[in-house]
Amino acid sequence: MLELCVCIGTSCHTKGAYNVIQTFQQMIEEKSLHGKVNFKSSFCMKECAKPGVSVSVGGDRHRVPAEEAREFFNTVVVGKV
Repeated sequence: MLELCVCIGTSCHTKGAYNVIQTFQQMIEEKSLHGKVNFKSSFCMKECAKPGVSVSVGGDRHRVPAEEAREFFNTVVVGKV
């Protein structure tokens, strides 16, 4: 099962973490990935100075602008499932 984690610390929250979470939840539902993706949130991933929201996919960290969450999910997450 692929672990997908979104940071909800203060910095990421202000950069759109809530929107990223909503988009990821919607994409998991649309693609019926409930049994393949373990989706959770985490407090600070210690990358606050970088732009975008911290996201970990299978242990690999990424920075995702909220407006690019759908594209990121389709290319990175779906590619690893």
